[in-house]
Amino acid sequence: MTCASNSNSFLNKAIEFPSPAKINLFLHIVGQREDGYHNLETLFQFIDHSDTLTLTATETPDIELLTPIDGVNNDDNLIVKAARLLKCKSNTDFGVKISINKILPMGGGLGGGSSNAATVLVALNMLWQCELSLTELSLLGLSLGADVPIFIHGFSAFAQGVGDDFTAIKPHEYWYLITKPECSISTKQIFTDIDLPRNTKKLALSALNTSDFINESFHNDCQTLVIKQYPEVAKLLAWLVEYAPSRMTGTGACVFTRFSSYQEACSLQAKLPKGISSFVAQGLNKSPLCSVIAKLSLSE
Repeated sequence: MTCASNSNSFLNKAIEFPSPAKINLFLHIVGQREDGYHNLETLFQFIDHSDTLTLTATETPDIELLTPIDGVNNDDNLIVKAARLLKCKSNTDFGVKISINKILPMGGGLGGGSSNAATVLVALNMLWQCELSLTELSLLGLSLGADVPIFIHGFSAFAQGVGDDFTAIKPHEYWYLITKPECSISTKQIFTDIDLPRNTKKLALSALNTSDFINESFHNDCQTLVIKQYPEVAKLLAWLVEYAPSRMTGTGACVFTRFSSYQEACSLQAKLPKGISSFVAQGLNKSPLCSVIAKLSLSE
């Protein structure tokens, strides 16, 4: 396959794309596969807090990241890896210049790196006019990380398998206070720990007919292990649950606390202990990236 090379109206135009965070309303580990990956059951929901990627498709073939991330080699950056992967898959002659305004914390469990990779794949698929389907893009994304496909999918979903088998679901779009103590957690470290629970009973789909996913029927299997190893997370969670339902997202270190209104979330944010970074965001059942792509499609 070769991307279209004639009449490309997107060339040499700097276009901004959102790269949103996600939370795992729950995260159950129901088994481990022979290849080492884990079988999961999780409910993904987006939140309206995003990195911003600016992409300029070029007629020259180079892939340039104009804003390197401190401590991350460009060759190891998922942004660059995603662009190179699509370039190889599509056999395009085009290149791209990419810059990022990074506001999502690293090592927080919000999926920032995976979201960045997904945004690059979805955006360049349009800018380079590659015409890959979402299924094809998701398969590419899965090779970069288990969370990448949900950001390509673009809608909240109950996910099974390694997190890429989706069932549509629309949880209530609550307001959340997202907090992070002064630590970062390696996903690989948590998923390779021998003490991680790996035998949670599978859910019946009927169990998802609820608006309350922060109750005793649902949990995060990574949370107990993390709070044993990271007292900062344990202390923060213990403080937050005194005020409102709270749970760790992904492998941490971020914790989300649920509220019915923006004002309630801001009220607790004002009381947070020192040293805790935070922001308030609303749950979204549709990624803001979908709206940008749809708008650009109409402008072609």
